[in-house]
Amino acid sequence: MKKNLPRCNWCGDDPLYVRYHDEEWGVPVHDDQELFEKLILDGAQAGLSWITILRKRDGYRRAFDDFDAEKIARYDERKIAQLMNDAGIVRNRLKINAAVTNARAYLKLREEGSFDEYLWQFTGGETVNNRVREYGQIPAQTPASLAMSKALQKRGFKFVGPTICYAFMQAVGMVNDHLVTCFRHRQVEG
Repeated sequence: MKKNLPRCNWCGDDPLYVRYHDEEWGVPVHDDQELFEKLILDGAQAGLSWITILRKRDGYRRAFDDFDAEKIARYDERKIAQLMNDAGIVRNRLKINAAVTNARAYLKLREEGSFDEYLWQFTGGETVNNRVREYGQIPAQTPASLAMSKALQKRGFKFVGPTICYAFMQAVGMVNDHLVTCFRHRQVEG
């Protein structure tokens, strides 16, 4: 972690959060499985802070078979009960069930083509570079995140509201919302 660099203020000084900000957030992701993982984690975040999920990410990877959608799609009530007792994840039945539902929807969508191409269509296949000067200027949702949300819900995905979709779009580099004063803004520009 490089000290004294101008960063987005949301990451504070927690080393895990700063590393996430410096190395991952806003970097374009085009790997289907990585996109699936991030979508599940963003859904798990609903109503919580991202640092809570970030601290549990290794627990999620262990508990959810490294986000292998084929395995998750076969989870039964016994496995869900196991997950409900796993302190390494957020133990919320709706969110756990949504991960299973989303794995099934993801596999069905992948029969038609790449998850990457499907998701990135909502930004025309390119990063949208916003020129945000203050954190308060960043919207909670946009027309693109609303369109993504509606399309994913129509395909059976859960915990993919427009706000979750926008956070996901920021995380996977579909949108560059690093403040223009942040050293990462120019580095992740598409």
